[in-house]
Amino acid sequence: MSDYYEVLGVSRDASSEEIKKAYRKLARKLHPDVNPDDPGAEERFKEVGRAYEVLSSPERRAQYDAGGDGGLNGGFGGSGAGFGFSDIFETFFGGAGAAGGGRGPMPRQRRGQDAMIRVQIDLSEAVFGGAKELNFDSAVVCSVCGGSCCQPGTSPKVCDVCGGRGQVQRIARSFLGQVMTTQACVACQGYGTVIPSPCLECSGDGRVRSTRSLNIKIPAGVDTGTRIQLSGESEVGPGGGPAGDLYVEIQLKPHEVFERRGDDLHCTVELPMTAAALGTTIVLETLDGPQELDVKAGSQGGETSTMRSLGVTHLRGTGRGDLFVHLSVQTPTKLDDEQKALLRQLAALRGEERPEGRLTPAQQGVFSKLRDRFAGR
Repeated sequence: MSDYYEVLGVSRDASSEEIKKAYRKLARKLHPDVNPDDPGAEERFKEVGRAYEVLSSPERRAQYDAGGDGGLNGGFGGSGAGFGFSDIFETFFGGAGAAGGGRGPMPRQRRGQDAMIRVQIDLSEAVFGGAKELNFDSAVVCSVCGGSCCQPGTSPKVCDVCGGRGQVQRIARSFLGQVMTTQACVACQGYGTVIPSPCLECSGDGRVRSTRSLNIKIPAGVDTGTRIQLSGESEVGPGGGPAGDLYVEIQLKPHEVFERRGDDLHCTVELPMTAAALGTTIVLETLDGPQELDVKAGSQGGETSTMRSLGVTHLRGTGRGDLFVHLSVQTPTKLDDEQKALLRQLAALRGEERPEGRLTPAQQGVFSKLRDRFAGR
């Protein structure tokens, strides 16, 4: 007697699903109708069937593993559970089994599809949150039939062809002889009922297209690509079925002053050369209103000042990011005679009438800059 595990090409610890999958694959491959010129195909096909009949039953498989034959009494006609007509039917027809094994009529009410719309928001709305009114086209329940799909005063009727089952049976011929198959009823399309008088407003769909208005809340901290899920706010399903979910995708508009990087904001402030040299206090118009920024004397172009907690609100968690202010020192390009004279006096006082110029690395590191500062250079 052949090893049934080897016949099916599975390991001895294979699961029931693996055994079933292996059997179906081999049965389709070795069926005599598929291999009419191979005289040994029929015998191998029967052997695969015997192996599956034993290994598909937990009791027979346990008996076989213990050294017995699994209670097999000859091919497909063996007694006991595990290998039956439904297994063969599923293998070759992909159906639900013998007559009466269908799923029954389908419901007319089905869930609506999900939808997504994009909404543009300003930076201030991303920082502090806000509200938006959305206007979009969607499917809503028909106001005439209320989702019943029928003209007012009428109702669906039981299908005369399938008797309300939504399925009909037919006889097909196979290598086993005549087989009863089940398929959806063509007359009622599987619903089990027909609508003799469809609603004229929705054409029997139970829903119509309409423009909806919806107010949504924008959470603080959202960014481009953030999606907000609104359960049950998308279109209604056929037959007045439950609505799907609406997804709102955020798109952040560019700001004319501030650039967002994560939850931090960045901006550039231009300062006159004299203000950078002497130090000053400037007032910045931030998203939180006017804020003072102290600029220390001797500030250089490219330096950055940090204003804590004036960035974007964290979407998850508490607190906010920071506002980074980058300084840009402006050198005057147009001077009158008096201003030139004053600058020449300053240059003379600092011994800078004929500066030699000092070569520095193209890209100085942080520690190099600190070293030069402490050295007074």
